[in-house]
Amino acid sequence: MEFPRHHKEIVNDLMGGKFILATDQKFISLKDNAAFYVKFFKESFGYELELKTDYGFILSYETGEQLSRDICLFFAILCYELDKDGKNFLEEIQYAEFEHEKIDEYFENSSYADIILNNNQLKSGESRRDFIRTMSRRNITERNGDTRFSFTPAYKVFVDFAADFAKGKVAEENNEG
Repeated sequence: MEFPRHHKEIVNDLMGGKFILATDQKFISLKDNAAFYVKFFKESFGYELELKTDYGFILSYETGEQLSRDICLFFAILCYELDKDGKNFLEEIQYAEFEHEKIDEYFENSSYADIILNNNQLKSGESRRDFIRTMSRRNITERNGDTRFSFTPAYKVFVDFAADFAKGKVAEENNEG
């Protein structure tokens, strides 16, 4: 059977929880063969292929993994702290480079200390560095040396989820009131 170019790498990356970014040559094959991959992941694994203009990933509604939850918490707290610091958090996440030291400062002085201390990924500077390395392996962050990183376009999945969640919460509260 003939498969699209980079098929094995595409499947391994996506099944390993990685985002395939538009800057990766595999993205072109994924995009050019979108219909094949939508069907392939749906029929083979029951997963949905999400293909955006600048990244692709697979989504399963039957998962118990906690990484996505932890990433959402990380973004929620970071966005809150950036906003509290007078910064446009969406611009910062999209364009800025972050230092681990500044992230530690935000998290250590956050009003969400209970949530942070009860999350193994976020509770200390070292655990946050490991967490950011995990996000880097998944193509959510890009390491810029040992102490700096920036976010890839994949951050949008988590920020969009948080926005949708917040809208749902607001709509739910409006329906109750």
